[in-house]
Amino acid sequence: MPRSPQVRRLFDRLSRTVTGKAVRSPAPPRWALRPALPLAGVGGAPDTGHVRPVKATATALTAVLAAGAASVAAGRLASDAALRAPAGRPLPTEPRLTVHGTDTGRIALTRDLASLRPGTYGLAGDGSHAVVGPVLETAEHTADSVVRRLERVTHGAFAPGDAVWLTPNLYVGNPGTALGLDHADVDVPGELGALPAWFLPGHRDTWVIAVHGLGATREQAMNVMRFLHGRRLPVLALAYRGDLGAPRPPDGLNHLGETEWRDVDAAIRYAVRYGARRVVLLGWSTGATMALRAAEHSAVRERVAGLFLDSPVLSWEATLRALARARHTPQPLLPLAVRAAQGRAGLHADRTAEITDPARLAVPTLVVHGPDDHVAPWEFSRRLARRRPDLVALHTVAGAPHAAMWNADPKEYEERLRRFLTPLM
Repeated sequence: MPRSPQVRRLFDRLSRTVTGKAVRSPAPPRWALRPALPLAGVGGAPDTGHVRPVKATATALTAVLAAGAASVAAGRLASDAALRAPAGRPLPTEPRLTVHGTDTGRIALTRDLASLRPGTYGLAGDGSHAVVGPVLETAEHTADSVVRRLERVTHGAFAPGDAVWLTPNLYVGNPGTALGLDHADVDVPGELGALPAWFLPGHRDTWVIAVHGLGATREQAMNVMRFLHGRRLPVLALAYRGDLGAPRPPDGLNHLGETEWRDVDAAIRYAVRYGARRVVLLGWSTGATMALRAAEHSAVRERVAGLFLDSPVLSWEATLRALARARHTPQPLLPLAVRAAQGRAGLHADRTAEITDPARLAVPTLVVHGPDDHVAPWEFSRRLARRRPDLVALHTVAGAPHAAMWNADPKEYEERLRRFLTPLM
């Protein structure tokens, strides 16, 4: 018999859900057009012609619900690339390389855009760390390998076949063991508890507060500590919520600066309490995002004299998409990854608009960023600089990955930093 109007409407709705377009309900089968034959001894056969379509509808509905649940789960998993990025581990955008061989002062790595980058980087593996310099143009390269200068092995050893990755961190340990600099281990009182930090004393009353970003630790700040110490600037390198030794966020998630900026606020208060008249915030990646938020929302924001931002995350949607894509998330699921992260971490589009609103900036800002950043698109930094040329300067670095602008050309980076800091000291 023909379907009831209610069943036909439900079937059409399911068809649109499964195929993405409207599908006309099929004509009823021939048996449904013939009158039902009475059974012997019974006045008429029971009306069961509607059972098959209803069963088909129920099956289709179950399939749609299962597909929806799987999509939500996949979006949640993809959002973990940013919300659960472990400190000190490479982001999914950083390719794994293989050691092809080592020799005195050189190491051969898988030929890749990453292994061909200009500059100096840390080389990390499981239980090992080294520093590699530029590609050796005079070395004998093969079709599948690149030879770079091996400057030193910090710890561990490297053998052919080892899996490794490049990292911005040239130094591991602490400022004393890695750089030979006097420092103190201090605790900054934070919203969730004590925040570990390294404090390097200096003779000036302008402090630099250094804040690392995604996938990094406060060790990243050691790249510029010797330079800052040479300018007699006190330095406070902060470990914030979620870092090793710091309080764990209540939900266990990284909020891409939405809540973490309060730990930067705590560091500013600490610096003021111990003698800082002015503070310069130096942040990488989401650390730069935290610096922007703290400069606007801190109750002691009048003490913030300048912002130095390396590879700032100015659009959490773009960063989430990039990290989820790097985990090979299918294109149709990328919006789900963004929505999943938004729901889990309480991210809000209007707050993204806040940090990119040029009218909210009140202090001199230097942005160091490059078009080869696959985590935080460079275009957002360029747009911010165009809209506030009176306060924002952009130094573009080609060939450097996310949050590694110093590594591409340390001398140029430090010269830019010197020019920026001089009028603020």
